[in-house]
Amino acid sequence: MDRSIEMRDQSIGRLLWKFSVPAITGMLVAALYNIVDRIFVGRGVGPLAIAATTVAFPLMIILMAVSMLIGIGATALISIRLGEQRKEEAEKVAGNATVMLVLLPLTLTVIYLLFSEPILTLFGADKEVLPYARDFTHIIMLGAVFWSTSMGMNNFIRAEGNPRVAMLTQVIGALINGILNYIFIFKLGLGIKGSALASISGQLFSAVWVLSYFFSRRSVIKIRLKNLKLQKPIIISIVSIGFAPFAMQIANSIQQLLLNKVLMIYGGNLALSAVGIIMSISTLMFMPIVGLSQGAQPLIGYNYGARQYDRVKETLKKAVIAGTGIAIAGFLVIWLWPSQIAGLFSKDNQALTEMTAQAMLVFFALFPVVGFQILCSNYFQAVGKPVQSTILSLSRQVLLFIPLLLILPHFWGIAGVWRTAPITDGLSVLLTGTLIYFEMKKLPQNQPLVEGKVT
Repeated sequence: MDRSIEMRDQSIGRLLWKFSVPAITGMLVAALYNIVDRIFVGRGVGPLAIAATTVAFPLMIILMAVSMLIGIGATALISIRLGEQRKEEAEKVAGNATVMLVLLPLTLTVIYLLFSEPILTLFGADKEVLPYARDFTHIIMLGAVFWSTSMGMNNFIRAEGNPRVAMLTQVIGALINGILNYIFIFKLGLGIKGSALASISGQLFSAVWVLSYFFSRRSVIKIRLKNLKLQKPIIISIVSIGFAPFAMQIANSIQQLLLNKVLMIYGGNLALSAVGIIMSISTLMFMPIVGLSQGAQPLIGYNYGARQYDRVKETLKKAVIAGTGIAIAGFLVIWLWPSQIAGLFSKDNQALTEMTAQAMLVFFALFPVVGFQILCSNYFQAVGKPVQSTILSLSRQVLLFIPLLLILPHFWGIAGVWRTAPITDGLSVLLTGTLIYFEMKKLPQNQPLVEGKVT
């Protein structure tokens, strides 16, 4: 069946399953990058190495933010243009986005190399952690282009309706990362440098895989030389739609920076290591929901472009139900086995294990409601409404989390840091519910598509 006809006519439940399962699998595998890095450095190098990866995390989030700015912004446009039967316009978007996915990370790498030590100190590295953070982050930043290209362009593959190939991109990278982490740290004794080398090696192979796909016959849209010339209207459209997830990730980086600072005040390097473990587990719990939202995005975007609004509503409803189920399952795993999970990252360090286990129970207390918030925020990205998406995306990281992070520890100490997350989750869901309710009320009736244009 033609992919366009399939996205227009096949049952939403079947399509959501088809698109989301590979995306969820891919995102889970991608989350293993972070998990594997911290398990290997924790057991092979020590708690200070975990703290170092926590210090580097804001920079890695910034790289992810750039990939999402271009990748998700372009993906929404590509999905809508394909829904409107405008394939040539979709290819122009893909070509411009590809150039931006190379230029922006290169710029970030140069800035980091010029100011590396002040940046790492700003992100929470003290004299003990700084040497580890420097060794790890230098290598990561030198591979920034591989990271952004593989992550950003992989979204294009989903947009044209080929989620299995997109899943393989992430599987390939994660497998290489895991294997090389073990070899470099435990066999070659490269320490934390080995973990960084393993990470960028995985991303290099993923980038090659993605590029080979678009230069093959398998892809619907092609990366053509004529479309690599940057066009201002296309760049503005990509950035405006991709700004919401970009802003969310930048806010996440600022959040992590402030979190590192507050933790150093109230808990020292032990608390910094604990939050590094929690962030790894958080990534693993969030990624299935993010994968589900990625699976839903092309369906929402295509049917919105084709003005099949009933299918848009059905996709969102079923995605929210599935996302909530995933969130509840993740919450139950944390609630039942907190000490066992924390112990995976630490070798014979009972203090770190106990602090991490206790913090996780508080940090993830309202995680069951997070699926709703993420998927509804993603809806506004998918239909090209950046203002609402930005508000919802920033509500958790900036509008709510950061003020609470700066206030609550004054009353509860380190416990106030952990309590910030569930309070933020509850308040952001109330805001999200309000905006999505009025959005659904405003959606018009279906309209027919005639000769490649909506009437």
